Amino acid sequence: MLKPILVAVVISVASLSAQAADFIEGKHYTQIADKGSATPNVSEFFSFYCPHCYQMSQKYLPFIKTNLKPGVAFESKHVDFMNSDLGTEVMKSLAVMEQLGLEKQLAHEMFAAIQGDADHSQAGHQHQSTINSRDDIKAIFAKAGVAAAKYDEVADSSAVNDTIKLWRKQQNDFRIDSVPTFIVNDKYMINLSEMHSVKDLVDIINYLATEKDAKKSGGSIGWLFIALCGLAALTRRRIA
Repeated sequence: MLKPILVAVVISVASLSAQAADFIEGKHYTQIADKGSATPNVSEFFSFYCPHCYQMSQKYLPFIKTNLKPGVAFESKHVDFMNSDLGTEVMKSLAVMEQLGLEKQLAHEMFAAIQGDADHSQAGHQHQSTINSRDDIKAIFAKAGVAAAKYDEVADSSAVNDTIKLWRKQQNDFRIDSVPTFIVNDKYMINLSEMHSVKDLVDIINYLATEKDAKKSGGSIGWLFIALCGLAALTRRRIA
């Protein structure tokens, strides 16, 4: 008879296997790179101009962030679909927020300035963006006490320029053509059309970030091996 601890191990292995079976490659997610990141992470590629991204930011991201497994980092990255000077300035605004630790405070302000502060589920919603230049963006940051000169300093820094260069490269490498898009471990793209709830999204992020490649490298098989070794050890003690 299996000892209780071994039973628990075997049950946990079966549970993990069942969860893995719920997510199908090619349906729920797609592998987009051969090699992933060194540490678990999820990147949300979005745009301040995207209504769905606005709703995601307001209604779902707080839940997603608080329910990620320990050690899974969350990153926001702005896409460059506009390919214009203004588009670059809007991208830089997010990078500056991240450099100054103001993303939580000012991301909504940027969304609202560009899209308005109305309920975007209502048909026919229209809003004229008030962001037409860097000066308009600096006015948003002034609300958080960031002086215009300080904004210019950070926006033109090598750190911010390197950040938006990376975002553009990843947008191209990951073949991102719509937003919001979630990329896990720089290796897997989630198919949002197959997510039926925000919990589904959290579950697949956690699975891809912490379990899938561990399984490939012997994660669940390794647990089963440990359980079998423990059983064998118990058997040897009984025979002795």
